Amino acid sequence: MSRKYSLLKTTALSLVLAFASIQALHAADAGKDKNVVASAATAEAARAKALLQKGVDYFKEKGDAALVAFGGKAEFLDRDLYIYVVSTGGRMLASGGPSSDLLGMDVTKMKDANGKAFFKEMLDKAKTDETGQEEYRWINPADKNKVERKVALFQKVGTRIIAVGYYIPRATPEQAKGLLDKAVTAVEADPKKAFAEFNKFNSSFKQDDLYVFALDTKDGSFLAHGATPKLVGTKALSLQDDQGKAVAAEIIDIAKAKGQGELEYVWRNPVTEKVEYKHAFFRKVGDVVVAVGYYFVR
Repeated sequence: MSRKYSLLKTTALSLVLAFASIQALHAADAGKDKNVVASAATAEAARAKALLQKGVDYFKEKGDAALVAFGGKAEFLDRDLYIYVVSTGGRMLASGGPSSDLLGMDVTKMKDANGKAFFKEMLDKAKTDETGQEEYRWINPADKNKVERKVALFQKVGTRIIAVGYYIPRATPEQAKGLLDKAVTAVEADPKKAFAEFNKFNSSFKQDDLYVFALDTKDGSFLAHGATPKLVGTKALSLQDDQGKAVAAEIIDIAKAKGQGELEYVWRNPVTEKVEYKHAFFRKVGDVVVAVGYYFVR
């Protein structure tokens, strides 16, 4: 009897350990998926940092004679990356990219798509820190001239600020969560006003490939959809992704049971215009489910 009990106990323990291992593997895979976006951004940042360092080293050796080289030599270009130089007084001195149109101009009052005087902010930072970065939104000629998030890495050398900017390839999970927080607050304050804002073409709730969508838990209809406003008013419960997953139905079921949740599926990315993996975060506010998802590549 004790031998039989011991065998059962050993088998049960083995099953528990096996199940724990499977859970750990799934968790690891999920972590990898969520880190893909960050990894892509990190790779771009590393490429920009390397080009910036190359430019800084060359400038320290040649001085202002390097400005001409930055404007045309292939060695100071890395695909879509280029070097530009601004004086501490705010004048554009050199550029290997589209900003060459600004040569000789005072750029301190120039603003990005959101009205941010990013050159001035970069100059202000350079007054106290020799190195740093500045994020802004700018037209990306490599992506159909869409306005996208861009980060400029810079280093001050004397009275010159040498910089390289790179576009952030995709929104991060943290940014999706932040936008969801903002959207939930808006719905709690004034649902109708919030839905109207979510659906606007130039909505403040659209950030690159991030947008808000909202579902009515009572009848399963779309109340808002930042990427495809024509879906508003349509029934979403039978809507499936390309892999047959009833996305809206699952989101509503989870939200009703837990108040909030996450769901992974495949959906068209409005920026790349391709069907990609998507991870949505969502929260229930009264009879509404508010959701924001980020795209990633496996």
